[in-house]
Amino acid sequence: MATAKKAPAKKVAAKKAAPAKKVAAKKAAPAKKVAAKKPAAKKAAPAKKATAAKKPVAKKVAAKKVVAKKAPAKKAPAKKAPAKKRTPNAAFMKALTPSAALAAVIGHAAVPRTEVVSKMWTYIKKHGLQDKVNKRNINADDKLKQVFGKAQVTMFELAGLIGKHLK
Repeated sequence: MATAKKAPAKKVAAKKAAPAKKVAAKKAAPAKKVAAKKPAAKKAAPAKKATAAKKPVAKKVAAKKVVAKKAPAKKAPAKKAPAKKRTPNAAFMKALTPSAALAAVIGHAAVPRTEVVSKMWTYIKKHGLQDKVNKRNINADDKLKQVFGKAQVTMFELAGLIGKHLK
């Protein structure tokens, strides 16, 4: 009988120690809170296995799951403000006059760089000048050879070569 009375006393002592650990864990920072709870639970579990029955341990496990579910749901991450609409750079929107060779392809009117590139691509697609095997290459016809200076150009070179023909 003496051993039966001692076992409940140990349970009461363990239960009193557990709330004290929870209070200490609540005072810690959120990152440390998770780390503090795990070691405390590991230390308390072996002592109970030796002295207590399996049913209290099962209750303790259920309590851990509830605590684990509550911890991440405390605060949602702050939402970012909606992005402002981009305004085009004034240098790109400045109307430039094309050279005679470029004017034969896109027209004689002064247009911004962005429009020049768009008109070049419409000309390339209309005449089927994009390489069939490698779509990044542009095969120049007679008008584009005067602008590019060579028979085949990659699309990455296009803007640089067009820039030489704009003033």
